[in-house]
Amino acid sequence: MPLKLGVPELAIILVIVILLFGVGRIGKIAGELGNGIRSFREGLKSKEDKEEEAKVEKIEKTEE
Repeated sequence: MPLKLGVPELAIILVIVILLFGVGRIGKIAGELGNGIRSFREGLKSKEDKEEEAKVEKIEKTEE
């Protein structure tokens, strides 16, 4: 049976998390998580760019 969380349950969980960690620490954790996700996306993008450049170079070499 899937677990269904409604608004009251989510509000209670949020209050408990705030009490355990505090507002400042939650903000810091969220910021670090955002930076990590941004870095991961940039890494994927740079890998795709390198692969695309390799394909273009291969095509240019075959045309010569």
